[in-house]
Amino acid sequence: MMNTVVKNYRQWRNYRDTVEELNRLSNRDLNDLGISRSDISEIAREAAAAK
Repeated sequence: MMNTVVKNYRQWRNYRDTVEELNRLSNRDLNDLGISRSDISEIAREAAAAK
């Protein structure tokens, strides 16, 4: 059970870190990466699930 809690916490932190990092980028930088602001949370969810 404790492993599940730790895993969920790490996934949540990874999600938050990814969202924060992408939100720091300018619209131009995001566009260069092929990302729109509305895609950030989905991309962060996918990144957190992959780790």
